[in-house]
Amino acid sequence: MAKKAIVKKAASKKSPKGKGSRSKLREFFTLNVGKILDSNTLRKVAGKSEWGRRVRELRNEEGMNIVTHNDRSDLKPGQYLLIDLKPLPAFERGISKETRAFVLDRNGFTCQMCGAAAGEIHPYDAGRKTRLHLGHIIDKSMGGTDDPGNLRAICSVCNEGASNLTLNRPEAIKLIAQVRRAPSKDQIDILNWLVTKFPKQASELTTEKK
Repeated sequence: MAKKAIVKKAASKKSPKGKGSRSKLREFFTLNVGKILDSNTLRKVAGKSEWGRRVRELRNEEGMNIVTHNDRSDLKPGQYLLIDLKPLPAFERGISKETRAFVLDRNGFTCQMCGAAAGEIHPYDAGRKTRLHLGHIIDKSMGGTDDPGNLRAICSVCNEGASNLTLNRPEAIKLIAQVRRAPSKDQIDILNWLVTKFPKQASELTTEKK
């Protein structure tokens, strides 16, 4: 009887939980500093469709210096690169459930980039249903806030950068006009960002003007 009791007690103990997708991605990026990783590899490492969200959490909440084609011209869409292990300023999660519910309802539970509705088969990925999240219109790293006016519903696919076909981009002339009106400090910040993203082109332009 005593032996049976010991076996029963051991069986009742919960087995330790495995690593979450965020932990798996953190470890994988750390082991591959300086290497370009593609979305298919990261999806397999995470083991779930929410991998894109977890990558953003590593970048925004933990300050991991992960860059994409939005940051570097030599990267293609769907490629990610951890520059180094030096942490960047991180931002804590601060969006309440009430705010999430308000924004999703205001946006009609549809992605504001591609128009996909929550729960429907995604138009750009027939193998998965549309799942909505909240995205910042002005990124927090650029001074954006968690106010409802700076938030919009966005699906996982658009969040992962797989489709930005419906994103309305301002014309170059309008962008230049905005930059011209910006304070000198902001103009220098924009210049530094552009040189970082386009180092080869910046070098060629500098050489041409000499």
